[in-house]
Amino acid sequence: MDSLVDLQADVRVSQWFLMSSPLPTLVVVAVYLMVATLGPRVMRNFHSLDLKSAMIFYNLSLVLLSAYILYEFLMSTWRNPKFELLCLQFDSSTQDLPMRLLGACWWFYFSKLIELIDTVFFVLRKKTNQITFLHVYHHATMPLLWWLGVKYAGGGEVYFPPSFNSGVHVLMYLYYLLAALGPALRPYLWWKRYLTSLQLVQFCLVILKIIASMCVGCGYPPIFQYVTISYMTSHIVLFTKFYYQTYKMPANDLRVGETPARSKDD
Repeated sequence: MDSLVDLQADVRVSQWFLMSSPLPTLVVVAVYLMVATLGPRVMRNFHSLDLKSAMIFYNLSLVLLSAYILYEFLMSTWRNPKFELLCLQFDSSTQDLPMRLLGACWWFYFSKLIELIDTVFFVLRKKTNQITFLHVYHHATMPLLWWLGVKYAGGGEVYFPPSFNSGVHVLMYLYYLLAALGPALRPYLWWKRYLTSLQLVQFCLVILKIIASMCVGCGYPPIFQYVTISYMTSHIVLFTKFYYQTYKMPANDLRVGETPARSKDD
């Protein structure tokens, strides 16, 4: 199995925004971790901010962006004459569909930088109980992993995890948008728990899809397949714990001082 140092950077993205070096992404993630860690301490000295209008705009923007990314992934793969469900061969050419797929990958990577603002809202609204390990782990690692994905492996089977994830995020940010509109819509937001269930299904399907493509052989760098399987497994563990604590664990079973993970609209 090739290591990352053995892989060749994709020359097609060498001049794309933020892709020439990992340093900008590393700096953004480092600043994000500082905000997530130190921000709640700083906000102890200030009142929480009313960011309703900003949150409505932000969530609506993420719904539209996620829908666009999903559309681009579907159009650049399903329209490919070489598309097969079990295996889309890795293609690093400059033809229209491979370049469109690579562009969708970049937009997905860039959306993960935008989504770091989730935590900024939590900090400014003093929703510190929502800045959990799962939340920070997911938000901090996705930009880093997807910078590597775009830089070294933006083709072929790369499409499946972000396609599914973008579809989930359309629903997730739609939920957050409706929740931000006010308490009047709360009775219609009964489907919150099913978003977590859908995310767990997503992680499992991604693992199965990767295993299937590895068995067939699609020319995709094996190191990224193994890393993705490990990453999805960590999310299955963490999201299962979140689901149990939030929806299954009776309140009187919680230890003193322990608060279950909560969704962003609470």
